[in-house]
Formats: sequence, structure tokens, C-alpha cells
Amino acid sequence: MSKKKVMIAGTFDIIHPGHIFLINEAAKLGDVYVIVSTDKNREIYAGEPPIVPQEQRLEVVKNLKNVKEAILGHSDNNTLKTVEQIDPDIILLGPNQKYDIATLKKGLSARGLDHIDVRRLQSYYDKFELNSSSLIKKKIIDTYTK
Repeated sequence: MSKKKVMIAGTFDIIHPGHIFLINEAAKLGDVYVIVSTDKNREIYAGEPPIVPQEQRLEVVKNLKNVKEAILGHSDNNTLKTVEQIDPDIILLGPNQKYDIATLKKGLSARGLDHIDVRRLQSYYDKFELNSSSLIKKKIIDTYTK
């Protein structure tokens, strides 16, 4: 029997232990496929561009342990098009990702992708103080603007 396809998505701007935790948790469920957000979509979604350009972020993610495949999302901000392309068994959302599961399931259903199991990782990785890209950026700014 083949392993399940588990899809995760994100910006992966400044890689930190929380990203590794999400990938490793996804790997417990099957082969991990990662959608890396385009620079444009990150700016639309978060209101600010990423620090690291999309090709570089993609290259880093492709080379992380437990990542079977990583691709850039569609530049038209249509995540469901990329989901259709990967056709995962499971979509695993990070604990702090702002996707609403009910809305996502409705969108999947409209595309005939009802078979995809959507889950949210319940545990949040907080072993270290700098557990998000935002906190790392803030520390850099605070440290170097003194």
C-alpha cells in the first residue's frame, strides 16, 4: 500500500523550528508535499512581502528532511488549483494558520475534492523564544536599531 500524500502550505520565509515541527508531524501521516507561497500571494495575504525571495524559499524547503516534494503556489492566489494538482489525501494546517477549515472544505467540495481530509495540527512548537518568522524579524530590528 502506498503512503498517503500529506499537503502543507506556507510562506516559509525564515525557517525556524516550528516549520520543522510541522513538516515532521506531517511526515508521521505520510509523504509530505509543500506549497510555498509566492512573493505576490504572501504580500496580498499578509500585507507585507517576504524577506527571502520565493525561488530561494522553495530551494530551502525542497532540501529539508521529510519533504517529498515542494512547489510554488499559483501566482493568482488560487490555492485550490495547487491542491487539485497535488491531489493529497490529507491537508494539514499549522496551528496558527488563518485558514478556516469549514471554508476550505466547502471550496474543496465545490471542486470535487471531498475525499481530502482537512486537519489542523493542535500542538504549537514553543520550545524556543524565537518560534516564528515574525519574532525573528522583530529581534533583528530591535537588535540592530539600537
